[in-house]
Amino acid sequence: MSLETPWAAPTDEVLAALDTEERGLSAEAAAARLRETGPNRLPEPPRPGLIGRLLRQVNNLLILALIVAAAITALLGHWLDTGVILAVVIFNTVFGLIQEGRAEQAIAALRGMLAEEAAVRRDGRRQVVPAADLVPGDIVLIEAGDKVPADLRLVGLAALRVDEAILTGESVPAPKDVTPVAADAALGDRRAMVFSGTLVSEGTGTGVVVATGAATEIGRISGLMSGVERLTTPLVRQMDQLARVLTFAVMAVAAAVLAFTTLGRGMDFADAFMIVVGLFVAAIPEGLPAILTVTLAIGVQAMARRHAIVRRLPAIETIGAVTTICSDKTGTLTRNEMMVTVLETAAGRYGLEGEGYDPAGRVIKDGQVTAPDNLLRAIAGVAAGCNSAEIKPGPGGWRTEGDPMEGALLALAGRLGLDPAARPVAGATIPFDARYRYMAVASDGMVLVKGAPEQVLARCGAVETGEGEAPFDPACWADRADEIAAEGLRVLALARKPHAGAGLGHEDIAGGLVLLGLAGFIDPPRPEAIRAVADCRAAGIAVRMITGDHKGTAAAIARQISLDAPGHVLTGADLDLMDDAALRSAVTGVSVFARTSPEHKLRLVEALQANGAVVAMTGDGVNDAPALKRADIGIAMGHKGSQAAREAADVVLTDDNFASIAEAVRQGRTVYGNLRKVITFVLPVNGGESISLILAVLLGLTLPITPLQILWVNMVSSVGLAMALAFERPEPQVMQQPPRRTDTPILSGFVLWRIVLVSALFAAGIFGQFELALRSGADEAVARTMAVNTLVAMEVFYLFSVRYRLGASMTVAGVRGTPAVLVAIAVVTLFQLGFTYLPLAQTLFETRPLGLWQLVQCVAAGVALLLVLEIDKAVRGALGAMRGREKGAV
Repeated sequence: MSLETPWAAPTDEVLAALDTEERGLSAEAAAARLRETGPNRLPEPPRPGLIGRLLRQVNNLLILALIVAAAITALLGHWLDTGVILAVVIFNTVFGLIQEGRAEQAIAALRGMLAEEAAVRRDGRRQVVPAADLVPGDIVLIEAGDKVPADLRLVGLAALRVDEAILTGESVPAPKDVTPVAADAALGDRRAMVFSGTLVSEGTGTGVVVATGAATEIGRISGLMSGVERLTTPLVRQMDQLARVLTFAVMAVAAAVLAFTTLGRGMDFADAFMIVVGLFVAAIPEGLPAILTVTLAIGVQAMARRHAIVRRLPAIETIGAVTTICSDKTGTLTRNEMMVTVLETAAGRYGLEGEGYDPAGRVIKDGQVTAPDNLLRAIAGVAAGCNSAEIKPGPGGWRTEGDPMEGALLALAGRLGLDPAARPVAGATIPFDARYRYMAVASDGMVLVKGAPEQVLARCGAVETGEGEAPFDPACWADRADEIAAEGLRVLALARKPHAGAGLGHEDIAGGLVLLGLAGFIDPPRPEAIRAVADCRAAGIAVRMITGDHKGTAAAIARQISLDAPGHVLTGADLDLMDDAALRSAVTGVSVFARTSPEHKLRLVEALQANGAVVAMTGDGVNDAPALKRADIGIAMGHKGSQAAREAADVVLTDDNFASIAEAVRQGRTVYGNLRKVITFVLPVNGGESISLILAVLLGLTLPITPLQILWVNMVSSVGLAMALAFERPEPQVMQQPPRRTDTPILSGFVLWRIVLVSALFAAGIFGQFELALRSGADEAVARTMAVNTLVAMEVFYLFSVRYRLGASMTVAGVRGTPAVLVAIAVVTLFQLGFTYLPLAQTLFETRPLGLWQLVQCVAAGVALLLVLEIDKAVRGALGAMRGREKGAV
């Protein structure tokens, strides 16, 4: 019932293929087609329920191992141990569920872009029907301010312009025509079509519905998004790998201990298994998921203060690993505001400086600021008089009401000395129409004309020099218009002629116009975006522009923001000729891609990822949504961006400022560094607890710490102290380092060495303090209380050490730390005093009060740990400096 390329066929053929006519369908035919095609809305995918989201939270080997341990302890009747373990599981699950937030709503956002009602012709009469009831073959009537309800092939129009930025990325509304275009025309060049979800800027039109619901352009994008797999972040992959390694290692050791105690020592299975539970609890960092989540959440808050809202927690860490940023042009790198930057006149070329639609600015000629002369004032008169837009100041700066290019002409008039509010009163008008591509206004005895150069120049007979009229050379001015267009600027010609009549018709401007000049328009780059691109390149991050706009415009902006090879541009048509292998090769040397469709953007992101890049995709339109979802990091514009783009993204910039991305990278790198510190802190603590238990079993000695006491330490002091590391400030020169490799294991050689060394020191401190207390006459309960307090004291001093990888911690700044460190130590100390001296804690955890000398002994173990680690730092630093000198000598 529909054509594959309706934009390429004449209107009568389209109507015939759809078995309809311009008077519209009958009500019966429309109802029959609705039953066949279904409603004009996008299908809603199934959403995971609460149970599904809960199951995702516990789908972690560390958590599953704890659940198994809790189940077995319950079977053995150890209900207190079961309750505490399950409390840990519930805490992690609920915390993760809360942080996950709302589910992805990209498809819902796309559905919300569809119009709710539509004006149609049915049975030869105009009717308003629900947009969901539209069917192929319906005749739809649209006018300025309407949201297009379905994909339409235009059959009639009057001065119709449609804002298609959400699909094409073009800065200005597209003029429409009923004339067919090539079948392989890019989306932005299909002038005979209007698409569902776009906005009618001006004029009126009549079109026949050629696609509804999922078959529309927006529906096709919805389908792309449904089929796009969201990638897991490097951190999630690394933590899954770490969880597997830890879990299987602990299970292997636990099985060996269980076999040794039951078979080798003849211990009762229940007692032996409780030892294994203690080992499980000691070795598994129960609090690590919560600590990592809080660390990410703190980073999210820091980014929010810098105008970047993170929608998925793991995304913040991925930003720090980004190697390539693929940026949309319109509204992202540029202001999404048209501006006249060049005036080509008989007196020479002028440059214009200013901010958007603000009428204040400067005129530059030959590198010098110049005052407006008679010629420039004449141009100002045409720019303001032949104009139907308005510009007004607002809280966020000057804005335009009407066509962006007309708003830019009003700003130009202001910069040329004419108050836009005092512009000439317009009389008879010929509005702009795509058929003849110019606008004319009768005003104060003159007819003022602006339009496409080829149309206006063909009607000129002279050119204004500022000192009078001169002969007009059409070929010369056509070349000058082409030169401006080759620079990536849109071009309008401005002209005028005396006019004495009251009316105005096309015959009045068929010839005899006096050319005033050519105006070159561009959506200028944001100044801060230029600086941000430079910052990203200094950080080793490549920036690529992917836009639906024209090739010349994209190249012009690329030059202004200093992208690599800005003149080398590939278009969507070029990409269509490449297979995936050729595309992977091409993306390595090209920084600018123009006239791209959503499929092209998606293919480019996938090609870069196939080459090993960690890709951040920025954008604001519906056409960006599939690529935003596929990218390692999707970054949407929150102010001018579409809801679909925001919901598909991982990060939303509330200020629509590309410069915020550079700050997001800084924060992402800081978060990853802090996560490494957290892991370096937590794992040795668990390792020390495990070693002390294993030694006790192998030597046939009493356990120095019970499983419940280990849980207390892991979930209170370890978590509280480790969270302080999440507040560490960015390291110096963090943005002068290249992006880290995502395949670098989180357990680096340094981290593994620290785990081995510090685990041994912790085990020695725990076991040594326990044995020393027993030999000093203390009972088991007192000795265990001393062992737990020794463990916590060692954690406190280790916290100071882990904040600096090689730098000395025994400094005033190192001891003082950050406020978060001091607060964490104070809170943990208070909890530990309650653990030791409160009667309820003594009942639950079998602790006993300690004397002052016993507490001093516990603290002394922590001081000794810090001294050993400082010596290790000094030795490693000296060896590193020695190797550096040897390399320099070679």
